[in-house]
This record gives sequence, structure tokens and C-alpha cells, in this order.
Amino acid sequence: MSLIGKEVLPFKAQAFQGGKFIEVTEQNLKGQWSVVCFYPADFTFVCPTELGDLQDQYATLKSLGVEVYSVSTDTHFTHKAWHDNSDTIGKIEYIMIGDPSHTISRNFDVLIEEAGLADRGTFIIDPDGVIQTVEISAGGIGRDASTLVNKIKAAQYVRNNPGEVCPAKWTEGGATLKPGLDLVGKI
Repeated sequence: MSLIGKEVLPFKAQAFQGGKFIEVTEQNLKGQWSVVCFYPADFTFVCPTELGDLQDQYATLKSLGVEVYSVSTDTHFTHKAWHDNSDTIGKIEYIMIGDPSHTISRNFDVLIEEAGLADRGTFIIDPDGVIQTVEISAGGIGRDASTLVNKIKAAQYVRNNPGEVCPAKWTEGGATLKPGLDLVGKI
């Protein structure tokens, strides 16, 4: 069953950000655009490359009104230890949520039950807390955070311009489409 168009389910978790432990709930994902990025585990191989790449896009995402949340089934204590011991992870400014109970990973349908780890999942959530995009990748395939920027711009455009849609490879300022009878079979 697809999570697209579904509201984020309730959760409460501990997280690490800016040298502090904080509590995060589904309510934090409302009122602004959010990206939730699941990854299998701290102190691994592909994961730090992805999280570092996400940090490289963080200022741009923030300028678009987006908050970023990374999530693994590790604890917030493990996130702090990784942050303190990895040059790449030490640069991260966004929120790192611990999900040792697996509640959030199950809510987003990314939990690999037999391993107790999350799949690589990226979710764009609108200000109402509704999931607009889902991307799930196999464990050995790293993601490119630069693709999030255009997806978020497109999601924001569609939200702000009812009746219009963004075609493939759409970029900000590019032509959009107005679905209707006159377009059927013409594209």
C-alpha cells in the first residue's frame, strides 16, 4: 500500500542535533516542508556518504523552508558518538533521530524486520504532514541529495498552483502542464 497522500503516523523519539539531545514527534513534521531520510546504521560505509551529501544540500533546503531529519534504528547516543568521531558526520547540522523501538521505521514501511535496520528511504512531507514523495533504495545503492532540491521545488509549485503539474525534468521557472481534454494524446 502506498504512503503517498497519507499523513505521517504518530511517534515520539529522541534525537541529536547541535550538541544536544532533543525530542521529536510527528508534530515537528508539520508547519513546514520536511525531508525524512532513513538509512540502515551509524558507523557504516554508504550511510556517511549519503548523510554528508545531504548536509551539502542543507543550506539550500533550508532556504526552501525545508527541515531535514535523518533516521536510523540506532539510538540518539550512537548518533552523538558518530557525530563526535567522524569528520563527515561531525559536519551535520540537521536532526538525527534515533529509532531503536522501530516505530518510525515501521510507520514509514522501511523496516527490514529480520535485520532490525531501515531501508534507504527518502520522504518529502508537506506542511500538513502529508507524504508527497517516496524513494526506497537497496542497501548498497547510495542516494544523491541534489535531486531533492528539484523534487521539493516541484512539490511546492504544485501545492501553490492547483490544476498544474510538473513534467519530467521540470526545473523552477520551466513550463508546466494543465491536465485536460485538450492534452490527451498530444504529449
